[in-house]
Amino acid sequence: MSAILLIKNGRILDPASGFDQTSDILIKDGRIVEIRDGIEIPTELQSESIDARGLIVVPGFIDIHTHLREPGFEHKETIATGAEAAAAGGFTSIACMANTRPVNDSTEITGLILRKAREAGLLARVYPIAAITIGLQGKTLSPMKALKDAGAVAFSDDGSPVSDDSIMELALEAGKRLGVPIISHCETRELAHGGVMNEGPFSRRLGLKGIPNESEDRMAERDIRLAGKTGGHVHIAHVSTAGTVQLVRDAKRAGIKVTCEAAPHHFTLSDEDVSRDNPNTKMNPPLRSWRDVDAVLEGLADGTIDAIATDHAPHSQEEKARGFEEAPFGIVGLETALPLVLSLVRDKVISLNRAISLMAFLPAKIMGLDKGRLRVGDEADLAVFDPEREWTVDPASFKSKGKNTPFVGWKVKGKVCFTIAGGKIVYRERAQIK
Repeated sequence: MSAILLIKNGRILDPASGFDQTSDILIKDGRIVEIRDGIEIPTELQSESIDARGLIVVPGFIDIHTHLREPGFEHKETIATGAEAAAAGGFTSIACMANTRPVNDSTEITGLILRKAREAGLLARVYPIAAITIGLQGKTLSPMKALKDAGAVAFSDDGSPVSDDSIMELALEAGKRLGVPIISHCETRELAHGGVMNEGPFSRRLGLKGIPNESEDRMAERDIRLAGKTGGHVHIAHVSTAGTVQLVRDAKRAGIKVTCEAAPHHFTLSDEDVSRDNPNTKMNPPLRSWRDVDAVLEGLADGTIDAIATDHAPHSQEEKARGFEEAPFGIVGLETALPLVLSLVRDKVISLNRAISLMAFLPAKIMGLDKGRLRVGDEADLAVFDPEREWTVDPASFKSKGKNTPFVGWKVKGKVCFTIAGGKIVYRERAQIK
């Protein structure tokens, strides 16, 4: 018997097509087969039905910047637990960075990641991002064509910026030939060396070494210049400074192939929120000034910033407990992204349509994935959420192994109720279980 799922009475919002109305969606054998009012299927033929009255039905979110840690750091996260966290956050597709151990610079590791994802089941589709250089050392290009053929969707040395201009130029040329983005972690190591938070009055007050805005801006300028020279597609990860936002804006006006992303923590928190007692406020790039936050918000609103990505970076509690200066950079983000983004809608920074586009269709477009839409015939990847549901962020409830979030105790609004991947309900919020 065919697997049939009927979603009734939801507000269906698909930014890619402009569809926004209360309607029903019929899913059969993993694909959307009908979207219209008043769909009726005999109960005995339905595998399950969802009454989405008062809820919003959108394309499943796509996170193009996660760290799933496997292989090598399974004490922080595994592909299975990361995919489970993704489903809980409404994400049906996630792309994972290459800084594993061994590094994802070989077809064997790319294949391992894909195999582990299959073994985890269809919680969320996992797309490997392979390393630009062997061992993330910045010296020798990885076998990029072979890695793409093995399943890599992009290339990045995230966490280890490619300092050599000639290597980055070669990477962009190769990316152009292969039709994939080169994702840049924009950090000038000589300027950032030893820094643990944003450089400014708050770093001086706390007695912590700062990371200046120039560290990001200088590398962003170089990579944009090289993208213009080569015609390659550079995607700038986790934009955090006003300077980089403006560089991207100017580059787009000049016709350079550049895209970028912002992470929720960089548009909800500032360096004023950093505390020596809370290593969960330590990330790279660091929380910046409110001037930078405002610039990121403006970039999200005017189209300069193309996507929202979480930079989900789980660490063990023991690692984060080492003290601020010794603790590793990074926070988890898959399970808190939606309400943080919805706060921008309530504050009228962006529309709901723009918010969902930044989390679904636009990330898919950057990565060349045929996803992020709700069309008849598409694979049924959807998120169903309650925009008014209030809840308190409690890491103990996270599906991720990582509990390292700066949002502990925050009262937020907006909760994923169901996540559907390939037509199957892969996450159901406890309050929705009958």
